[in-house]
Amino acid sequence: MKYEVGTVILSAGAGTRMNLSLPKPLAPFLGKCLVDYPLSQSIKMMDKVAESKSFTGLVTGHGKDLVEDYINENYKNHKISYAFQAEQLGTAHALKCYFDQIEDARNCEYTLVMCADTPLIESEALEHLYNEIKSNNLDGVAATFEVSNPKGYGRILRSGSKGFHIVEEKDANEEERKVQEVNSGMYVLKTSFILEHLYSIGSENKSGEFYLTDLFKDDFNVAPILFENGSSFIGVNNLEQLEKSEIIMRKRIISSLREKGVRFVDSRHTYVNTANIGERTFIHPNVSIDYLSVIGKNVTIEPGSVIINSTIEDGVTVKAYSHLEEVTLRSNSVVGPYARLRPGADIGEESKIGNFVEIKKSKLERGVKVSHLSYVGDAEIGEETNIGCGFITCNYDGANKHKTIIGKKSFIGSDSQTVAPVSIGNECFVASGSTVTHDMEDGSFAISRTKQVTKDGMAKRFLKSK
Repeated sequence: MKYEVGTVILSAGAGTRMNLSLPKPLAPFLGKCLVDYPLSQSIKMMDKVAESKSFTGLVTGHGKDLVEDYINENYKNHKISYAFQAEQLGTAHALKCYFDQIEDARNCEYTLVMCADTPLIESEALEHLYNEIKSNNLDGVAATFEVSNPKGYGRILRSGSKGFHIVEEKDANEEERKVQEVNSGMYVLKTSFILEHLYSIGSENKSGEFYLTDLFKDDFNVAPILFENGSSFIGVNNLEQLEKSEIIMRKRIISSLREKGVRFVDSRHTYVNTANIGERTFIHPNVSIDYLSVIGKNVTIEPGSVIINSTIEDGVTVKAYSHLEEVTLRSNSVVGPYARLRPGADIGEESKIGNFVEIKKSKLERGVKVSHLSYVGDAEIGEETNIGCGFITCNYDGANKHKTIIGKKSFIGSDSQTVAPVSIGNECFVASGSTVTHDMEDGSFAISRTKQVTKDGMAKRFLKSK
């Protein structure tokens, strides 16, 4: 099959400078991995410019099985092939592995070359590169940018009229090192051009590696494409660069959210990794929201709250220092402060979950109130039921979890417990301090206390003086 565009992502690095137990492509980045970002942006670009006529390949090396298992698990709907670079002998050697081991690689008219450690790249930049090579009928283009301190980058040396070449830092002389236009490591080339020249590239340089940059020469039909903003091409080689790149990405996310009407009190101290937040939502400082969460309109999230893989509908208030993980908050509900909602908590419309309440794997219908100091686990609670302070669903018998079902418009008094499995009907009343061990029919009343015994004057036997 013939493809218009093939993308190869160089993903063989060990990432030793990052001091992580994972191969470099799987280094964590805003809840995902480094490789997710260039891969997803290249897929987005190819879907736009080539539709179904595109192909993606990864060159793996260190942690080969881990990287491939991760990609296969998370990109099941995309055709992705792999080549293995057993020895890391340079970028040209990686590309040789790609063309030697993947048959479809040679069936692409153009080849986009990217690195797995460039998480800030955007599809628009890739599309611009692709359009430049096509519209100008070039054999190859390289994305470049300017920096005031170019140390560590390959320098772009433009010729008078045609072509250019790249000198790596180690091989550059004093004058060449002064050049501030640098190589991003991102290229689009005609595949036929690559195959014509790739196998003649040598390793006569100070690193003893095969440089892909040797495909660019002054007498070739190639061009550098200068980008005004170089932040999109920043590579991540250590934990400091990882942190700085995450900060840049969060700033992008927050900027896009502001444009659609999300208000931040102090975005410098707000950790938002998702763009799925509705207009007129108000986010206070020290809030953390992961990339899987979806937040509706007119939501208020107070300081110190943590939201993980959760859905929050319109009009919800999450009060200070609440922790939500894999939960759903229905519209106009209120949670917190200091509430902990664990996986499977589904809080109904206009419900109220108060301070120091923990809820796990439970569905609460509209208007339920669990105001303070309670634990609700493995339960169903009907609409407009009120749960008093200090209520506990005793759901675990030491081996298995059991369910508590409470109907609508019931009242459960403070300091009560239900010993599951147990069912309480609609419009029931449980007196404070009761332990409910048997099912209750609709409209019934339960009280389970021992009779109070009062002995006049006996307190002095128990009171101790200091």
